Amino acid sequence: MSTKALSSLLQKASIDDHEEVLRLCDDALAKSRSDLQAQHVKVVALLKLDRYEDCLRVFEEGGDNLKRNAALEFGYALYKTGHPSEAIDVVSRLVNDRGARHVEAQASYRAEEFRRTAELYGELARDSTSVANEEHDLRINTWATDAQLQWKGHPALVRHTRPTRDDLEAFETVYNAACLSIAKGEFDQAWMLLKRAKELCRTSEDLTTEDRDAELLPIAVQQLYVLICQGKFEEVEPILEEISIKEIPELSTRKVGQNNVTIARGTAANPYALYKALHEIPDSTDNDRLFDYQNTIITGNLHAVDLLVHKYDGIIRSTSKALSRAPYPSTEASTSLLSVYNVAAHAKGGTGSSTLKAILSAIDKRPKDLGLVLTAVQFYVSLGNTTSAIVTLEKSLHLLEESISAQEKEIRFNPGLLSVLITLYKRDGRRTRIKAELAKAAAFWKEQATQPTSLLRAAGASLLHSSLESDSAQAAELFKTLYQNTPDDLFAVAGYVASHAAIDYSLVEAKAKYLPPVEDLISDIDITSLETAGVSNSSCTAAVTATAITGARKRTANNKERTRKRTRKSRLPKDYDPSKTADPERWLPLRDRSTYRPRGRKGKQRAAERTQGGVVNERSEESTPSGAQQQKPQGAGASSKKKKKGKR
Repeated sequence: MSTKALSSLLQKASIDDHEEVLRLCDDALAKSRSDLQAQHVKVVALLKLDRYEDCLRVFEEGGDNLKRNAALEFGYALYKTGHPSEAIDVVSRLVNDRGARHVEAQASYRAEEFRRTAELYGELARDSTSVANEEHDLRINTWATDAQLQWKGHPALVRHTRPTRDDLEAFETVYNAACLSIAKGEFDQAWMLLKRAKELCRTSEDLTTEDRDAELLPIAVQQLYVLICQGKFEEVEPILEEISIKEIPELSTRKVGQNNVTIARGTAANPYALYKALHEIPDSTDNDRLFDYQNTIITGNLHAVDLLVHKYDGIIRSTSKALSRAPYPSTEASTSLLSVYNVAAHAKGGTGSSTLKAILSAIDKRPKDLGLVLTAVQFYVSLGNTTSAIVTLEKSLHLLEESISAQEKEIRFNPGLLSVLITLYKRDGRRTRIKAELAKAAAFWKEQATQPTSLLRAAGASLLHSSLESDSAQAAELFKTLYQNTPDDLFAVAGYVASHAAIDYSLVEAKAKYLPPVEDLISDIDITSLETAGVSNSSCTAAVTATAITGARKRTANNKERTRKRTRKSRLPKDYDPSKTADPERWLPLRDRSTYRPRGRKGKQRAAERTQGGVVNERSEESTPSGAQQQKPQGAGASSKKKKKGKR
């Protein structure tokens, strides 16, 4: 049979045995190594047999023609061998290819580009032409993507809130919904969903015994994690019996399971046993590696146990090497933790002034290392020295602000760092600094492509309470941006109405109707229970009292004649006569009144001397100035007695 005829037969044939397909392809390629059709069929057969490394070798032998002709298969092979970035680059060039979009979404998920992953699955779900047979897979993957978005700190992008009835019918979607609840910190909800997922997995008829056992292990590992987070160590024993670390096929899941099992069994009493247990599992690689947030936690636990067994030099070497390759400065948690453990190793477990000296010395060498700076801030706060904590953080932020690098300026106004600084300002009572810092951050982020919504909301609310016209104008601009981006957000609508009402109420009059009335907002408040709980009646009616006072002041200002204030009778003298006019000089001292007449010769002389424009007494001018003291002569013959006059 000719090579061309064999290729045509392979194209039309339907063979379920992929090994047989692979044998026929090898026979065809033995006669013509450049047969593109046979090469294409061969890579598909290898993918079906999960022989991804062999598939990549065929692509390298086939050259660019095979990679172009089988771009989808090439991208999938790259993804499965742990090269997600290269896979995205290949399949993203395929236009109007639904399979390519699926591969790109999976590769983006593995590359931890979860925003792009959510966009791709959203596009696939909106395309109703082929969604019927993919609805189940899309539901599973979108739940997983939302869980990762929550873990990465993007809760605004999470689309799912609670699982629907359809979501509760498959253990995969229930498990992913439980993972989302764990990421949100809703551990009671997560526990209920994990129990549901375990029941569905055990009763599933689509799984073999081996597959069922493999699916139950990750569920048990997550249940153990939930119990540890809740501090329910007395309930972990039944879950520990279900977990066999050696039977977990994925290295990444096995490493997480070993970490949770070790912590649950409480081997911290013997740090060397803890060290051995946490280092038993080798590091996972390629497509089975841990996600960044998982790796950060595991690495932190390993460094912590290294400190317990006094491996200070090893920690210093490993963290210094990792920090030399990491970006500087950086807001990544993994990089910041490396700095924390590095300085902890230098301090060798100390907690006093020597530790603070080691931290400050490290900051002098790396003043923009946020891990070190935040460690010093926490140390100062634990000592009750909030002022030094503020000064330390402000110095580093000032260096970042003066930098010409756009990346460093973005780090300067990072929402996490700003929240730490504002918390310190609140602790120290610096209200004015809070408003100024939020205004500066809002002005910076307004010019950026991506804007942190939570920070803009906080800045707008703070500036809205300012009495300065410039702050009010900036608040109006911020809330206008928030309203345009999220018109369904009631907070943005309320801020937009409040900030523009004083400028032009006609612009927001229609939008104000969408806000809930005040009566509805306070309808569930029981004033009686508040008073019983200790809230005074004056506090409950403060707003009414303030309104009454404001109204009274307005009425007084509008009156043409001010009413005379009634004088209390108790302050009037006993001989007071309302028909007589009071002496206008009654508040002056007696000697300063015009009716004062001194008595005696000396009194009249003193009065004459004090009179302005009167006759000047030369004798008084020659006398000793007022306030001076005459000195008596000292020494022999200085006697105050007068000598008797002798005869002349």
